[in-house]
Amino acid sequence: MATSVTNSYARAFADAVFNQHADPGKSLQEAQSFAELVASSHDLREVWEAPSILAERKRAVLDAIVKREGISPMVRNFMAVLIDHRRVNFLGPIVKQFEQEINRRLGFTEAEITSAGELGQADRSTLEARVEKLTGKKVRARYLCDQSLLGGAVIRVGSTIYDGSVSGQLERIKQAISS
Repeated sequence: MATSVTNSYARAFADAVFNQHADPGKSLQEAQSFAELVASSHDLREVWEAPSILAERKRAVLDAIVKREGISPMVRNFMAVLIDHRRVNFLGPIVKQFEQEINRRLGFTEAEITSAGELGQADRSTLEARVEKLTGKKVRARYLCDQSLLGGAVIRVGSTIYDGSVSGQLERIKQAISS
């Protein structure tokens, strides 16, 4: 059920963003900020999920936050729908699915690049270009560090893993020798 809820709301939100010609990047950033705010505030979640609190009062709290944070009407209305349908508890997964939907519609793929240390801009550009060549799509990369790799990088695109790390190479050599 949770997956269908997150997919339905994420697709509907993406449809609204594209149909209204809103800026997908700005809408995503605002939705992510809102999700972080809600995740960090137990009191806010309690208010929005409480069936005993009137919808008008919940929306008044929403509008106060929207005004303070400068959130667009598009994201405000999306949040109001989630509040009215008591789906605030799904906000984090919905926003993550919304990000994937936006990327898909804009022709991007997400890549998680893990290296032994911080990569410079030149190395990042080189890796992103290689991933773009492999996938045929523009890349939005997220970088992580894992010193256990010893060197090189591990790239995850969806469920596919490209292991160019020193530790991965050593493991392959070990398996080749043992067989």
